[in-house]
Amino acid sequence: MQTRPFGRTGLNITPIGLGLAEINRHEDAKADFAAAGRVLGAALDSGVNFLDTAAMYGNTEEMIGASVSHRRADFILATKCGQVYGDAVGQPWSAPVIEHSIDRSLRRMKTECVDMVQLHSCSLAVLQRGEAIEAMQKAKKAGKTRFIGYSGDNEPARWAVESGLFDTLQTSYNLVDQRARTTGLLKLARAKGMGIIIKRPVANSVWGKSESPYPYANEYLRRAKILRDLGPIPGAPEDAILLAMGFVMAHPEVDTIIVGSHNPAHIRSNIEMVEKRLPIPTEAVRELQRRFEQHGADWVQLQ
Repeated sequence: MQTRPFGRTGLNITPIGLGLAEINRHEDAKADFAAAGRVLGAALDSGVNFLDTAAMYGNTEEMIGASVSHRRADFILATKCGQVYGDAVGQPWSAPVIEHSIDRSLRRMKTECVDMVQLHSCSLAVLQRGEAIEAMQKAKKAGKTRFIGYSGDNEPARWAVESGLFDTLQTSYNLVDQRARTTGLLKLARAKGMGIIIKRPVANSVWGKSESPYPYANEYLRRAKILRDLGPIPGAPEDAILLAMGFVMAHPEVDTIIVGSHNPAHIRSNIEMVEKRLPIPTEAVRELQRRFEQHGADWVQLQ
């Protein structure tokens, strides 16, 4: 798979990465390290070079350590921290909790340094207080992470970008969640030279569905029904996942999207779409933008 520059980091990243949150949602997958290893191996063997996890995603960090740590040179590795999770003790977003989380992540993933540690959807007040950022900077100075990032949305994400303190931004963007574009967040992050990671790029797979696949996707489903009820989208492919990924990747600010799966076949299918079936027609992208601007001006980014 071809790679592209990842902001000012000097890294080159594939346009699609593997997010491990999805594995943590499936009881069978998260209890079976061998099965998880097949998912991770399928992604890397297919050319994906970006793995995104978090301290609070169950045992997914251990899965990485157990199954692909011997291939550490093959991929960019990112995790997230901040919440009190597992054996951590203390206040969320405090320096001791962040330091403990980063050290624990390194042990779990069997690596001396991760490419990226991201603050995990903390509030604006936490960012402004500065303690969490200082702890991240300390970890970077100590060589525990190469870069620091912010993962989140809305006002905190804008503050993080404007501060100039972070190397990367992970934020929500998809065909029913376009505030990162309409508010100028993506363009601002690009102007700052940040590496830009898109979470939820397929909008929890709600497009074309009559029911929500997950309880937390109900709001996305509601939005999708409003936009779809306006009629056919000119030039849109019939495959809803292709439409969703094509919409996000039509935006030049995007460096990579993270798509989760516990099924190696689904991963290979997503990669095939990216490599062989994109871009989607510009008229479809523009119509989706128009519909959001007309009906979703007040729809905030979902956490």
